[in-house]
Amino acid sequence: MASIDLNADVGEECGDDAALLTLVTTANIAAGGHAGGGEVLTTTVALAVDAAVAVGAHPSYPDRPGFGRVSQLADHDPRSLTTTVRGQILAVAAASAAHGVALTHVKAHGALYHDLVAHPEASVAFVQAVADACVDVGTPIAVLGPPAPSIERKVDAAGLPYLIEAFADRRYREDGTLVPRTEVGAVLIDRHEAVDQALALARDRRVRSRDGAWLRIDAASICLHGDTPDAVALAEAVRGALEADGIRIEHPPRP
Repeated sequence: MASIDLNADVGEECGDDAALLTLVTTANIAAGGHAGGGEVLTTTVALAVDAAVAVGAHPSYPDRPGFGRVSQLADHDPRSLTTTVRGQILAVAAASAAHGVALTHVKAHGALYHDLVAHPEASVAFVQAVADACVDVGTPIAVLGPPAPSIERKVDAAGLPYLIEAFADRRYREDGTLVPRTEVGAVLIDRHEAVDQALALARDRRVRSRDGAWLRIDAASICLHGDTPDAVALAEAVRGALEADGIRIEHPPRP
């Protein structure tokens, strides 16, 4: 039987996290960089633990006004970027430990996520932050990210697991990257489109780009954004369709 993980970005103060966490198996929890942090972080971790969902950190550039969707790479040298990412990871790790669970993974948010692919210096700093956090917490932490061999090689060199993710609710360009949110049609808000894309990813490990070509993505996890319009209904439709197709929903093995 085929299986797939469903992950969601939560703790961002913009969606129904409690409902969404009943439908996914992995949570990427904001730590204050672009949203969340503080009491919101603590509450979201508690919700994830109650739902038996794997807990991960969702660090970003420190950009609350822009929700982390504006690159700040030019404002950081490698050391400062490593420091800010590591701090956010450790904030989620501390909240997780307080609730009796270990942090399982880290997934970059927004502009940082895309900069990891486009700018080697960003991915080097990011992977160093995860590696440093592993030392701090004393357990291995996986990286959840795009199908980008350049990042995967760095993560592997650091001795960490790399989990490839794909998106049910985002359209892909011909080169396998996501269509920017500034372009019309970048976010799939039609449930039928999102369901079809999730089924193709889980069943066939492929996705259709905006020009109609099929792209291979060996995804271990499919993301459902909490800030997509009608996110909970979309997640219900996706999970229901996957299970109806005989696909088991489960989080990846712990690192």
